[in-house]
Amino acid sequence: MKTLETERLILRKFETDDFDAVQSYASCIENIVYMPWGPNTAEQTRDFISTAISKAEENPIIEFTYAIVLKTTNRLIGACEITVKGDEADVGWVLHRDYWKQGYGPEMGKALLDFGFAEHNLHRITAVCDAENYGSYRLMEKIGMRREGLFIEARPANKLSDKIYSDELRYAILREEWEAHKQMAYYNTLPVIFEDFIELPPLSDGYIYLICTAKKPANPEKKYVPAYEFAVCYGSEKIGDICLRIGYTDRLYYGGQIGYGIDEKYRGHGYAVRACRLLKPVAEAHGMKKLLITNDSANIASQRVCEKLGARLVLHNGRLPEWHDLYKEGHRFGNVYEWSVE
Repeated sequence: MKTLETERLILRKFETDDFDAVQSYASCIENIVYMPWGPNTAEQTRDFISTAISKAEENPIIEFTYAIVLKTTNRLIGACEITVKGDEADVGWVLHRDYWKQGYGPEMGKALLDFGFAEHNLHRITAVCDAENYGSYRLMEKIGMRREGLFIEARPANKLSDKIYSDELRYAILREEWEAHKQMAYYNTLPVIFEDFIELPPLSDGYIYLICTAKKPANPEKKYVPAYEFAVCYGSEKIGDICLRIGYTDRLYYGGQIGYGIDEKYRGHGYAVRACRLLKPVAEAHGMKKLLITNDSANIASQRVCEKLGARLVLHNGRLPEWHDLYKEGHRFGNVYEWSVE
């Protein structure tokens, strides 16, 4: 069974010497209050370890059960698993309470998703938990999983409850969503310089010109980055609008750094392409080398603009996440183009 590594963790197969560390969390009510198993007796923990070791020797392996180990101390702090079923899989985990709220859960969870999608070419990965298990479902959300449903009285109640049954949450992530999250993580590492808005140079190509109409500061509460807004002008006429957002965020992966609109009677003359090109010195002044332009899958005109700019299609007809403003406005799918301005 392949060992997995993250920045701080090693995910390895279980060993018989792991008994004390496993029993430490598996016998603790606080650790397993929402689990369908436990608290473990010594015999149950030995059976778990023995089964995990046996499953790691199967060929092919269907259920990958990993010990979560800290790199710095070699201490076992929990367990996780991914069970492969054709082109789908289920994931689950338990982490010793002494190591909660330190980022180990999301680090481990992302490793499981990477293993499932990259190594096993899966289409979909799911996870379930007690609806009251806030720590577990927040972990699912942090690694990009999406809530698919709430199932009423679908599992035994937690071990401290007077109820017989408890509600269950189901989360999932598709391969295309995982790929989008990997891309978002990449773009969010790209350089950007913003100390203040710059004094703008003349933005004209001798045919059209841009007039700055607003310099909008960042709004951290709404997760908005600083932005320039321009009127697109031809002669003495305002023929449209264009904006440039300074920064890289998850929201901008789907919304783009550039947004534009040309008035209907002026369309079909390449003005949007010209206006985008005029923004290059502004982007360069802020250290930005790649700009994202997004559009609805039905917006052929906008797609043609991206193609004329030489932008690269990085997401085709991708599913928009429910938390995004575009989704709330009624959009469900979209394209993402990367335009290099170097």
